[in-house]
Amino acid sequence: MAPTFATPADAAARIRTRDTIGFGLGPANPDAFFTALGARDDWEDLTFGGALLLGYYTVLTHPRVSYRCGFFGPAERTMLAQGANIDLVPGGFRQFAPILRRFAPRVMTAQAAPPDADGMVNLSLHLGATYDELVMAGTDPDRLLVIEVNPNLPRTCSLPPEYSNAIPLDLADVIVESGGAPFALPQAAPDDIDQAIAERARSFIVDGATLQIGIGAVPDMVASQLASGAGGSYGIHTEMFTDGLMQLHLAGKVTNDTKSVFNGVSIATFALGSTDLYRWLDGNRDVALVPVQVVNDPTVIARNHSFVSINGALSVDLYGQVVADHIGGKQISGVGGHEDFVAGAELRIEDHSLICLRSTAVTNGVTRSRIVPLLPEGSVVSTPRHHTGVVVIEYGAADLSGRTVRERAAALVAIAHPDFRDELADRAATLGRP
Repeated sequence: MAPTFATPADAAARIRTRDTIGFGLGPANPDAFFTALGARDDWEDLTFGGALLLGYYTVLTHPRVSYRCGFFGPAERTMLAQGANIDLVPGGFRQFAPILRRFAPRVMTAQAAPPDADGMVNLSLHLGATYDELVMAGTDPDRLLVIEVNPNLPRTCSLPPEYSNAIPLDLADVIVESGGAPFALPQAAPDDIDQAIAERARSFIVDGATLQIGIGAVPDMVASQLASGAGGSYGIHTEMFTDGLMQLHLAGKVTNDTKSVFNGVSIATFALGSTDLYRWLDGNRDVALVPVQVVNDPTVIARNHSFVSINGALSVDLYGQVVADHIGGKQISGVGGHEDFVAGAELRIEDHSLICLRSTAVTNGVTRSRIVPLLPEGSVVSTPRHHTGVVVIEYGAADLSGRTVRERAAALVAIAHPDFRDELADRAATLGRP
């Protein structure tokens, strides 16, 4: 049966007062459709399952609407603080597909570029973990597949026939036509501390290394330094494709010819950044989106040459336990691909997992060390101590790999902010002893 072309309001009318809706992370969010759902007030029990909203959607503030979220962003944190029914579903990005399958939403939805001459709609900036569920919803007469098409979205590439980021138009039950500008991620402004951290991280990257570089001022600064530096012949195998990685391509520093897997092409599972990035990705065969189950698989990651993973953190204790997504009783983000890339980058001696963070944070007007003796009660560990590789802050880098408990603690004390080293050293002396 051919799909029905509908306005966002008409598509919203197809949702039952008691229903379940599944969607993909970030740039997969169907903005016009979700906005239109907010115009209804007759919900009895509507449940969403997804992650990382890029907009503030009033439907999620309704008292009888709930949201099972796999990764928090600013929108989730804001709405939760205002009383919305949002609960975290703990899980790494690679686990999103089975989590979504267990949720089994009646409605699946995504945004996409308009159909091509072959009648295929391109999933554009997000492949992630939802492809199979989208197809299953489209082939099941008891389910509903809503695709929002937007001519302002780029058509990205994948690696057919093994991997595809396009689905047949006829698979959709409802096509929503929209024309809004795709979400442009504000660029973080780096400062001197970010610069110092990036310089220390840069020292672990050799010519021909394969890189995973995430979001934020430090990763962007690392990419900028690599783009303007003397090295090159880098490969890209990353969860999120960013402006920094585009600049690395434009500088001629990416060849992807030393990679042992997906040779010759940069690999990601979604992209998020500026409008310049989206224009550059349109039809660009130098970058391929592949399902997250493959991109974030540590055994696949480990096959790459001289792999370097760069991730952020909120706090690290003297055992090397890393807190990256939940601190002080508040959910900040989510697991994402953090643990997968940390694990994938520790299996060969020439690989490096870099955990980057500032030495201090200010809480309620008090400056505190981000390197702490022990994680306080209620902390949620993102990376266990046995996976932690190199901790990088503005005062230095501590390689914890293969070190004893006491050696790891001493290395972390040595790079902590000078104002806290004595206190940390006293506590470090007690570790690894009865």
